[in-house]
Amino acid sequence: MSGIFISFEGPDGAGKTTVIEALLKKIATITNKEVLVTREPGGSEIAEEIRQLILDPKHTEMDDWTEALLYAASRRQHLIEVIQPALAADQIVLCDRYVDSSIAYQGNGRQLGMEKVKQLNDFAIQGQLPQLTLYLDVPVEIGLQRVKKLGAGFDRLEGQELAFHQRVREAYLKLVEENEDRIALVDATQPIDDVVAKCFAKIQQLVK
Repeated sequence: MSGIFISFEGPDGAGKTTVIEALLKKIATITNKEVLVTREPGGSEIAEEIRQLILDPKHTEMDDWTEALLYAASRRQHLIEVIQPALAADQIVLCDRYVDSSIAYQGNGRQLGMEKVKQLNDFAIQGQLPQLTLYLDVPVEIGLQRVKKLGAGFDRLEGQELAFHQRVREAYLKLVEENEDRIALVDATQPIDDVVAKCFAKIQQLVK
């Protein structure tokens, strides 16, 4: 496929959505490729419906493996219906979360096992990894404070105990260490302009 696939990862409150929005205009200055912004879970009609099931705070009885399977199912549908057609059309895809989120949140946050959740998602994505993953790192307490300030309330995962979120961040840092050729860590405690600039520098290298 001729397009460029970039994912954005980070603990809750890392600022992924804000960074992606700021990058859109910058990317337009270095390429004529069309840019598609999408998200997970979600990104297509079926995947968005699965998102509602997963994140609804009232679903307190959802089994952890059911959650992991739903994420993988949503990802598969999103990949086939949205991401792969965009890449085939030579577009740049900016995806707010992808497979690393499942490995971190379900694999280590839910303690299902990072390798087991990776294997589950390997089946779903069939080798379709991003060329670049930008991991926005922020201490858990700071990230959750940012989410709280937004005033929208916590979804089913954001509302988990602090230890859960600590395990998620630990998993992300391990993924960065193990995938240095794909995942770039950006300190998301810096001013937003600095975070955007560092992300853009990584994207420039890839586009060129």
